[in-house]
Amino acid sequence: MIEPLQLFWIFGVVVLVLALVALWEIQRSNLRREHEVMFGTPLFDAHVKELGLLPEEIRVLEKLVRSSRYENKDAILNTAALFESAVSNYYDFKGEENVDEAVLATIGSLRKKLNFTAANPLATVSSTRQYNETNRVDVLLDGGTRMFRSVILATDERNLVVSYDESVGLGRSLVGRTVWLRWTRPEDAVYTAKVLVKSFDGGRLTISHASTLEKKQLRRWVREPVDFPVTATLGDGSTCNGVLLDLSAGGILLGLPMDFSSGQRLKIKFELPSFGEENVEIEILRNLGHKNPDLPDYFFLTASFSGAFGWTQERVLQYIFEVHKQKKAPEGA
Repeated sequence: MIEPLQLFWIFGVVVLVLALVALWEIQRSNLRREHEVMFGTPLFDAHVKELGLLPEEIRVLEKLVRSSRYENKDAILNTAALFESAVSNYYDFKGEENVDEAVLATIGSLRKKLNFTAANPLATVSSTRQYNETNRVDVLLDGGTRMFRSVILATDERNLVVSYDESVGLGRSLVGRTVWLRWTRPEDAVYTAKVLVKSFDGGRLTISHASTLEKKQLRRWVREPVDFPVTATLGDGSTCNGVLLDLSAGGILLGLPMDFSSGQRLKIKFELPSFGEENVEIEILRNLGHKNPDLPDYFFLTASFSGAFGWTQERVLQYIFEVHKQKKAPEGA
C-alpha cells in the first residue's frame, strides 16, 4: 500500500516534469519564432526598401514584429494601431526600463518615418507616444474636479513633458500621483489617458506614457445653428441660465456664465420648437473660453449628450430635418 507521503512526492514529481516540458515547448516556440521565416517577408522587405529605412531601423522592426502575435511580418507596417500594439508588447516583454536607449530612439524615429504620429489625420491614435510637441492638453487633478490647461513641451519613448501652471500651487506634491491627461484631436475625438507624474521641475511636469486611451468621438452629425435659452442644473442643485448656440443629434455648443472643465456633467433644460421642453444630461467636452465678443459674459462649451437621451436625440433629428426641409423649399411654395 502506498503511503500518503509517497503519493505526495509522486504527484510533485509529475507536476515538475509537466512544468519542465511546458517550459521547454515555450522556449522552443520562442526560438522558432525568433529565427523562422515569417509570412509576408517578401512584402516586408519590399516595403522597407521603398521607405529607405536604415539597417538599424529594419533590425528594430524585426524585434518588434517578432515580439508581437502577428503572423504576417509586414503587418507592423500597415497601420499605426498595429505598430503601437507591437511597441507596447515589446516594452511589456522586455521591460521598458531594460530597453537600450539607442533602440528607444530608433522606435521613435520609425514612428515619424512611417507617419504614425497623431500629426497624420489618417493615423489611428492608441498611445500617448503618438502625441506631438506643441499639442495643447488638459491636466485633470483629483478625479477631474480640478484642471489646468497645458502644452506638450517634449516627448520621447519614456516620458511626456508638459507645461505646469504655477497658479495651481501643488508643485512637488503631484510627484507620484496619478492624473488624467485629456487631448482633443480636431475633427476626430477627445482622448483621455491615466498617467503618473514622475517628476516636477518649476514650470514642467514629466509624466508617464499610456497605451490605454479613452476615446470620445466628436460630433459628426449635421449641426444646426440655434439661439435657444437654456437652464443648466449642477450636481449640487444650483442653476444658471445661458444660451444654446448650435444643436445636433450628437451634441451641442452652449454658452454659460460659469467656467466648466472637460468631463464635468450637468443637466440642461431647453425648449425645442414644435416638440416642447427637453431635459437631458450632458458631458462637457471642451471649454473654448470667451470665444464670442458679442457674448463676453459666456464661456463657450462643447458637450455631448449622455445618460438616457434617446427621445431627445430623435426629436432633435426631426427638428433639424424640418428646418432643412423649410430652407430648401422654394419661395412661395
